[in-house]
Amino acid sequence: MFRYVRWMALLSSLTAAPVMAATALQCVPYARVVSGVDIYGDALTWWDQAQDHYKRGNRPKKGAVLAFRPVGPMTLGHVAVVSRILDDRRVLIRHANWSSPGAIEEDVLAIDVSDAGDWSQVRVWHSPTGQMGARTNPTFGFIYPAKAKLHPFTPDPALGSSLRYASAAVETGDGEEGAEVAPLPRAATRMARVQTHAMVATVSPKPAAPRRKAAPRIEADPFIIEYADNSPSDRSLGDVIADVKRESLMN
Repeated sequence: MFRYVRWMALLSSLTAAPVMAATALQCVPYARVVSGVDIYGDALTWWDQAQDHYKRGNRPKKGAVLAFRPVGPMTLGHVAVVSRILDDRRVLIRHANWSSPGAIEEDVLAIDVSDAGDWSQVRVWHSPTGQMGARTNPTFGFIYPAKAKLHPFTPDPALGSSLRYASAAVETGDGEEGAEVAPLPRAATRMARVQTHAMVATVSPKPAAPRRKAAPRIEADPFIIEYADNSPSDRSLGDVIADVKRESLMN
């Protein structure tokens, strides 16, 4: 009976998604403020709108907007801002409304998993579970602002409610704060998790610089996490409804 009630709660949250989207911070206004790329409209339209206004390409640059194609439950696409380049296949990004509605994630890992190494397919860090998202996300490419500058984002109720995930700020030794990541191995990537849900590797043994106070850690029910935006999208709403009916008959 308990599992049945939880299934019904999940279905209720799925049907209420359009209402939630209207009250939570979206990825578009966040990316527009942080990058300075002055484009409006759904994320899936940014790539075409950028033509003749901004340079575009398939190589990451600091401050560039990575435009995602629609896929699975992400029907309107997505946009994120590159905050730091780690190597040819890894960057840190800042974006909103990805791992949970309205949540801001700063300086989290995105990995190029395309065969051609052109950033046409990426995987992105999923903060609630503290690991890389299982889904491969197709992208259009990068939109480059006139000036490669990261602008601060101040939460604004007019843009929707938001909650900032904690991120790991590690002193890199070059005067910048960011995540220090080891070179990517050929066979597999060995990654360490920190309690604040950001992706880092071994930190230099020198005395650690004072760290910023961590933002609140968001707890989430693992049962619900599999339906988050960055999780596999091979289950349809019809599949979920069928499971509900089947379990109700069994109980």
